[in-house]
Amino acid sequence: MILEMKVPSPGESITEVEIAEWLVQDGDYVEKDQAIAEVDSDKATLELPAEVSGIITLKAEEGDAVAVGEVVCLIDTSAEVPAGGEAKTATPKVEEKKVEAPKAAPVASKTYATGTAAPAAKKILDEKGIATSDVSGTGRDGRITKDDAVKAVPSMGTPTGGSRSTGRKKMSMLRRKVAERLVEAKNTTAMLTTFNEADMKPIFDLRKQYKEEFKTKHGVGLGFMSFFTKAVTRALELYPDVNSMIDGKEMITYDFCDISIAVSGPKGLMVPVMRNAEVLTFRGVEAEIKRLALRARDGKITVDEMTGGTFTISNGGVFGSMLSTPIINPPQSGILGMHNIIERPVAVDGQVVIRPMMYLALSYDHRIIDGKESVGFLVAIKEALENPVELLMGGDVKKALEL
Repeated sequence: MILEMKVPSPGESITEVEIAEWLVQDGDYVEKDQAIAEVDSDKATLELPAEVSGIITLKAEEGDAVAVGEVVCLIDTSAEVPAGGEAKTATPKVEEKKVEAPKAAPVASKTYATGTAAPAAKKILDEKGIATSDVSGTGRDGRITKDDAVKAVPSMGTPTGGSRSTGRKKMSMLRRKVAERLVEAKNTTAMLTTFNEADMKPIFDLRKQYKEEFKTKHGVGLGFMSFFTKAVTRALELYPDVNSMIDGKEMITYDFCDISIAVSGPKGLMVPVMRNAEVLTFRGVEAEIKRLALRARDGKITVDEMTGGTFTISNGGVFGSMLSTPIINPPQSGILGMHNIIERPVAVDGQVVIRPMMYLALSYDHRIIDGKESVGFLVAIKEALENPVELLMGGDVKKALEL
């Protein structure tokens, strides 16, 4: 029996996918539920599992765009399992090419004039510190002419000896969609960025004191993202306009905080969502971030896990970013950029001290968020990070960390 495998729908509104990579070769024996291909949609890269066991015949090439419901391969279920139960993987043939040795250039016979320079040429070479022995003459009997001397002076703007190769490859559907959305955000929103900075010493002290106990009890680390997320959900409750978006002539506001977390996956930037982050504990936030990051890294993230979101946190500090102006993730109206933490001298109570400082950046849609709300929101983030025990933990660290 021959089974036609069709492209399943990865999610609502997705009508086509792109074959990113075949994980098997034509004629291989595949097992049921074995991953046979990676397919790109405009939202995620997903694995395509075999529906049955048998010999596979591929009907699409890598890079092909195929519609949802279109046949991409055939599986012959009547085929027997090969000896050893493993598929026979075809070995691509490498075509051998004979490379002819380059023909030697004719060597001009040397005479008494070879290497000697005309007076004008010698003057130019002396001024530039070039020896006549380093210049090949093109004049009669190998004499170095003025033109030879001029050409022998290397131009600072002319590359010599370095590689000049270029490469070209097709962008994945996911990367193309990300590019479109970024341009859309720049062109359709009145985007503005405001900045502040936070003293991270209180959080450093808390993590130093409780991180080992927290990890032993909960099995996850006490990272910075739980503090960032709790600070964001608190600020969104204080400034609900930041937790909103435009729909035509209307503004939609939310009484929940679905926080999108920008993470780097193998296929590019992905933004999975933490649902109802406002009710998650520190342990809950850390566990959910770890789960989503692992699924993104392993290419198992689903479209549903990246759909929605009312506000985004982008932590460029993990890559060493000092300061940036993050681009809004449409149709959201705000994104918070966190950056690397650097020890800097700051004034505290009239004294210069060294503190771990971090720059904060809030990009927002000025069409519905005014300067008062945006600045107030960012100040609320700063206050929460600098006083986490009172503002994020209700004055009881042990209870907040469930220790």
